[in-house]
Amino acid sequence: MRAAMASAEVGDNVIDVDPTIRALEERTAAMLGKTAALWTPSGTMANLIALGVHLRRGDKFLAPRGAHVLTNELGGAAWLAGGMPEAIDTDAGPGRPSVATVNRAVAGNAGAPYYALRTTLLCLENTHNAAGGAVTPPDEHAQLVATAREAGLSVHLDGARLWNASVALDVPPAALTVGTDTVSVCFSKGLGAPVGSVVAGSISFVGQARRMRQMLGGGVRQGGVLAAACLRALDNIDDLAADHANADRLATGLGELGWDVGKPETNIVLASVADVRSTLEAMRKLGVLALPMAGKVRFVTHRDVTTAEIDEALRRIERAAVEREHRAARSSAG
Repeated sequence: MRAAMASAEVGDNVIDVDPTIRALEERTAAMLGKTAALWTPSGTMANLIALGVHLRRGDKFLAPRGAHVLTNELGGAAWLAGGMPEAIDTDAGPGRPSVATVNRAVAGNAGAPYYALRTTLLCLENTHNAAGGAVTPPDEHAQLVATAREAGLSVHLDGARLWNASVALDVPPAALTVGTDTVSVCFSKGLGAPVGSVVAGSISFVGQARRMRQMLGGGVRQGGVLAAACLRALDNIDDLAADHANADRLATGLGELGWDVGKPETNIVLASVADVRSTLEAMRKLGVLALPMAGKVRFVTHRDVTTAEIDEALRRIERAAVEREHRAARSSAG
């Protein structure tokens, strides 16, 4: 990947003449079943651009409870895109709202007075980060999009980890974007690029998105150096299956040690613990690093974590648990 970056053919992307960025945008758009795509430095910027194009000031948009655009993007959807967010229940499964929930959320649109909020956009997320990398299958996705369409809503898909969903379901990425107006995807998650995302849609959308990217400070000059890494990252999609297998191995091992964990659908393992902060600190001392997410401990497997390292992490956690039991027993005996 670094060799590809060093040898990348470059130009000035602000005036859209960087051939490597152009190649990345064209390749990714085709993979996503969209007409055009725009490179951005981050997934957060990609989502903000999409929402900024779709929304007018005071428009309401819907997103599944715990969605990244609601909880992990610093309120940019409201602050900069001007939208009023509404979290909808994920009653169809982890990270997945039902058609009935979407219908209820838009029921007030028809015949609403001029001073009422207008719901104009549905944001979906696949995989759903805070739900533990939960996947929305193509049939459910299609039903949700059709429901939004019938209500006159546009649809944006936050597909930062769409590659994981594609591998887990064994379907092409475009099968998970059907009917959406826009979709964002990330190259710096499991695919291993150091930086970069794209937001894709129609030619008209990308024209508007390019203006907004510049407004947000996302224009770059010889960005082909970064796009070359993203192009190389696209060759790593099939490797995600190993990350999923490692996540399953970790979850199984933690479960055998008494942890409260669910079976992961992709590469994220969420564990319920009594005290997240103290658990993270105790594991940090063991050299096992994780982060908090949705009130739980969140482990993420990726291409820099081997199966041997998963087993070593489990050994360290088990050894620490045994030592705690011995200390407790000695204290009780004393």
